[in-house]
Amino acid sequence: MISKIVEQVSPSGIREFFDLVLGMPEVISLGVGEPDFISPWRVRERAITALEEGMTSYTSNQGLFVLRRAISNHLKKKYSLAYNPEEEILITAGVSEGFDLAVRTVVEPKDKVIVVSPYYVAYPALVQICSAKVLYLTTRQEDGFKIDPKQLSKLLSQNPKAIILNYPSNPTGVTYSYEELKEIWRLLSKKEVIVISDEIYEELTYEGSHHPFASLSQKAKMRTVFLNGFSKGYAMTGFRVGYACANRRIISAMNKIHSYSALCAPIISQLAAVEALQAQRQVNQMRNEYKRRRDFIVKELNRVGLSTVMPEGAFYCFSSLKKLKIKSMEFAKKLLYDQKVAVVPGTAFGKEFDCYVRISYANSLDNLKESIVRIEALLSKIC
Repeated sequence: MISKIVEQVSPSGIREFFDLVLGMPEVISLGVGEPDFISPWRVRERAITALEEGMTSYTSNQGLFVLRRAISNHLKKKYSLAYNPEEEILITAGVSEGFDLAVRTVVEPKDKVIVVSPYYVAYPALVQICSAKVLYLTTRQEDGFKIDPKQLSKLLSQNPKAIILNYPSNPTGVTYSYEELKEIWRLLSKKEVIVISDEIYEELTYEGSHHPFASLSQKAKMRTVFLNGFSKGYAMTGFRVGYACANRRIISAMNKIHSYSALCAPIISQLAAVEALQAQRQVNQMRNEYKRRRDFIVKELNRVGLSTVMPEGAFYCFSSLKKLKIKSMEFAKKLLYDQKVAVVPGTAFGKEFDCYVRISYANSLDNLKESIVRIEALLSKIC
């Protein structure tokens, strides 16, 4: 009764582990990738007002023009990145839907798609659902979990249709400088490769500035599907508003699929998103607090023996268990059952990462401090 393609896709390693967590009292969760802040008041107030005004209808499939225009103005002001709000921006039900639409729009059966590993769980799964082949570009801690140009060149020789980029990255927190992105583009520009660039953590960049891949050149812009949204940086996960920017042919095709599936993002959420673009002060406050937590947790994880690369963005650490000689699922279960701290096994982000765990610092500093105490208590038992 079930499609063979769907049956062959592995379930989300994140959700699979957190099924164990449900119902367990007093667990400090450092696993699910969701801000612990609530949406800024001005955003919530706009949603409340919209509801009181009776704004409960569908919008156009492409999304409210007022939001598309606001996004266009925002990107132009911040990055000098120009997208026509009438033809080159699509509002989606979260970035997850935007990614799904992008993959289904540009990928055909038997195409090859490069996925940088460790990866967010949806990337290879949705490529496989399209009956395409995943080419894994595996990064290493020794290289800061960044793309190795030599390995990229080797994979490009197989003539992939697309590459999926994600920076700042889930799960490593890695991002790229302008010079590093230019080197990646130099290699990609030699091939007719479409870039699907998921930049949902763009507002949570701690070191230097974020540079959208589409801003590298006009040619890069024409070949890039730029995905972003409001869930992470604006603490609006439940509003489910994302957006895709690309050339008009790609956006038109994405909107065609969108009109047959999600139809449109919720109107109240779209109006709240317009207001969110004016809430930069609150975004900066949240980012500064994440940075404070990051500095604490990375220092402490390295102190207790879990080697951790300093994340440059997002709100995750990807910590090594190599010195402990223990597999990620075993460690995560011991930490959960013995110390009531939940982290995500590294295998959720690639089978090669069985000696890593993802730790989210989207939690209070007090909870992070208590988590370190509990992690250290477990380490004293297993070392």
